Amino acid sequence: MGVQSVVIVGAGPRGTSVMERLLAHHAKNAAAGVKQLHIHLVDPFPPGAGHVWRTEQSRLYLMNTQSFFPTLIPDQGVEAPALTGCSFNEWRTAQQDQPWDKLSDGDKTELAGLESTNFPSRALYGRYLSWCFDQLTEALPQGVSLTIHPTEAKRVARDHEKGGFGVVLQGGESLHADQVVLALGHVESKLSPAQRELRDEARTHGLSYFPPAVPNDVNWDLLPAGETVLVRGMGLNFFDVLGQLTEGRGGVFEATGQPAGESLRYVASGREPVIVGASRRGTPYRAKAEMASYYPKSITLRFLGEDAVAAIRAMGATAGFDHDIWPLLHRDTLWAYYTTLARTRPETVSPELLPELDALLHEGLDGGDPGWAPRLKELLARHVQEGHILDLQGLARPLARHPLRAGEGHRFDSYADMDAAVLEYLVADSAASFRGEDDPVKMAIGALNAGRAIIKSLVADGGITQGSWLGELRGWFEGFVEGLASGPPAVRMEQLAALVRAGVVHFAGPDPLFRIQYGLFTAGSPWVAGTPWEARYLVEALAPANNITRTDSLLMQNLLTDGLARPRHMLASDGEPVVTSGLDVSAPPYRTVDGVGEPVRGLYVLGLQLSSVQWGTAIAAEASAKYRSGYRTVRDADAIAAHILN
Repeated sequence: MGVQSVVIVGAGPRGTSVMERLLAHHAKNAAAGVKQLHIHLVDPFPPGAGHVWRTEQSRLYLMNTQSFFPTLIPDQGVEAPALTGCSFNEWRTAQQDQPWDKLSDGDKTELAGLESTNFPSRALYGRYLSWCFDQLTEALPQGVSLTIHPTEAKRVARDHEKGGFGVVLQGGESLHADQVVLALGHVESKLSPAQRELRDEARTHGLSYFPPAVPNDVNWDLLPAGETVLVRGMGLNFFDVLGQLTEGRGGVFEATGQPAGESLRYVASGREPVIVGASRRGTPYRAKAEMASYYPKSITLRFLGEDAVAAIRAMGATAGFDHDIWPLLHRDTLWAYYTTLARTRPETVSPELLPELDALLHEGLDGGDPGWAPRLKELLARHVQEGHILDLQGLARPLARHPLRAGEGHRFDSYADMDAAVLEYLVADSAASFRGEDDPVKMAIGALNAGRAIIKSLVADGGITQGSWLGELRGWFEGFVEGLASGPPAVRMEQLAALVRAGVVHFAGPDPLFRIQYGLFTAGSPWVAGTPWEARYLVEALAPANNITRTDSLLMQNLLTDGLARPRHMLASDGEPVVTSGLDVSAPPYRTVDGVGEPVRGLYVLGLQLSSVQWGTAIAAEASAKYRSGYRTVRDADAIAAHILN
């Protein structure tokens, strides 16, 4: 009986997950006399943690989920039981009692104070991933061997003599593989045309342009103290930048004893730059509510529930997001908000609100009642006090609801006024996060987040039309829900408010325009009267674009050039073909589709490069997941492993 050779390119969490599933399936099938299996892991970074979760990085880089959330080891939805390992939260508890001998002093210190509802550092999660990898290597079933190649793969090509593939490594060595799994994660990406133009012009003026990057790859010491630094993007990477330029330089946050939103003061070290944040919204993402669960326990999806999902799925790829999905989730969001409002602020609503609202929400579910929205508006006007009616679009663009205070079409007389308006937003959002499940807005967002989990499964099951995917789900809903439900831990909003009060952070305003004028970067907003901000430094607070057509990965470029992979095309609503960001792949288990449209036998894909068949591919697998999408990654890894070995 021969030896089956599998090469996994990428040894971070997804590559390690595939390895874990291969071991589990090999052990399960041992009685059937399976072939010997040799696994090659190819990655320049240590296996388990990989690139993003490196264990030596700053502990100021936090995960965006709490300790109870992530897992590498599946606990449901797979065919073969796990041989070893546990969830991060189980590992956290065990390490507090019996520390692993490879824990650093920093790991032990963090673990000592880490609770299940706290947000761990990425370094500590990387240590968990490394521990899982060690456990797996110690539990290799009989007949399985492993080789680690600490380098990059630069080409995968068909082996016409032996069959399978040849995987060419950076140093020239070639590995033979019966099957190859691409678990690449974040890869280098080319800049957009606008970014390239800005970078090139910056060079001619001696300015410093920091392109999109994994934050731990950036040398933040290149940003001098006292200099103005423009930061474009106020999503999650924005808070990573802030941490390195404030606490990372010796600044300290002190408790004030004041309520949420004003609970911290910042004591500067004197080494900070002057930071100017800029984004289309003009404000950072809203912070997560402080809760003991990922989805609110007080919220149940009544409209976008399993029955409705089954009906939508039965439509095949004919459902539209705006027509079939959003009306249901919108109702769930409204119900979450008003039931929470009635429970926590009963004086703001009349007793008739919930019965009448419940009846109205159940009307027009087939999309056949064009008068539903006006009747909702009229009902809320009768039963809800002014100032307490939910304004979803206003939540996403809070400054758009700010009263006009300046002439000539501007909303703000000065950038100082802009700072004051954003600080007001930060304080209010922090207070709302502190209230957790007792805050109506946060519960509306919680319903949106739960609905997002349902929608992820619908998308992966091919449940909506291509035109709806492009023009509706990704056209407006993706940006809308991310700004509300994908925000930082609440402590980050408290810290940002303290930095604004300390004069360390300022804001450029909504819809900012970046230019180079008179030898300097400038950032100004049409919403604000006054001279735009000027700086010699500009940071793009974004991860590298997850778009295979702009990839700077030699491996991915060669796959496309050699015809072993191609980008997926979709048809927009107007019938025009659109090249999407991800690979064209077969149905699960996902295999690349070659240049002539045929699935490539034995060449599998897992993770970020599936962005054209899955929605929301970046988040880790969820322990004890409530929704199917929570364990989709491990299910995909399981399907790949089963297909390889059967």
